[in-house]
Amino acid sequence: MLDNEEINYDNIKIDHEPKIVYMGTPEFSATVLEGLLTKYRVRAVVTQPDKEVGRNRELRKSPVKEVAEANTILVLQPERIKNFVEEIRAFEPDIIITCAYGQMIPKEILDMPRLGSINVHASLLPRLRGGAPIERSIMEGHSKTGITIMYMDEKMDSGDIIATRELPILDTDTGSILREKLAVVGRDLLLETLPSILDGTNTRTKQDEASVTFAPVIKREDEKIDFSLNKRQVFNKVRALNNFPGAYAIYEGKIMKIYSVIETDNTFTGVLNGTITEIYKEGFGVKVGNGEVIVTELQLEGKKRMSARDFINGNKDIKGKILE
Repeated sequence: MLDNEEINYDNIKIDHEPKIVYMGTPEFSATVLEGLLTKYRVRAVVTQPDKEVGRNRELRKSPVKEVAEANTILVLQPERIKNFVEEIRAFEPDIIITCAYGQMIPKEILDMPRLGSINVHASLLPRLRGGAPIERSIMEGHSKTGITIMYMDEKMDSGDIIATRELPILDTDTGSILREKLAVVGRDLLLETLPSILDGTNTRTKQDEASVTFAPVIKREDEKIDFSLNKRQVFNKVRALNNFPGAYAIYEGKIMKIYSVIETDNTFTGVLNGTITEIYKEGFGVKVGNGEVIVTELQLEGKKRMSARDFINGNKDIKGKILE
């Protein structure tokens, strides 16, 4: 979790105790929930069911569930939220706050609260509606992103906008770094905006449907590196998917996760895309559509994550081989 270092919560005055139901699942959402709990009581948290992880298939709680339990908040974990309408209605919510929950919420639930249902979304809507706005913003080479606080409706991420805050995307930002930054922005913007929502003085702006773009959830085929792309596109894909799920290529029939690359100014003619071009002090070069990138960190199937130099030390003859 991240420290409450960017906002003075003591300046926010709460004149009443709204009945809040919070819906979210990952670390990003847990950071927002922690901030919310500094000033508000949450009646119930709705999160995804515990997941089996690892070879031993141990059950793991979501980060939001861990925060809720640490604060003695009742937790609901429906397999399908559409089957939990009455359970949620029983809390008589004044407002439902969602943040990266992970399921489409039916209209019957969204319409319950007298103040509506709002969402903390990690893009500048109407751009990048969907489940992977952070990764897609980097993969698509955007120079900025941000947080949108919005009302929810039946269509995905299409409700009226209440507030936004921009954040630049730096070349040093990976998906995980940007996610941490945006979690803090989302936490702070929600706390700054919520008082006006509760007293009915907030603004609301309809989204420009002509400007809508989408950020679909990352699928397995999205993770594979296409070395015919230019070096900036390969660089963006690799850093967007670092640390999870990781961009990958195939090396001698095995999956090679690639976690970090550097762009170079080198050019090659008569060399197939994906060819390992040269050995450098930082790692090994790979031919891409308009030049070369240097792979600096990787994980070969069945092995531990390692620096490219460590991989080279155990694989001296890689020059000229192909990453597919």
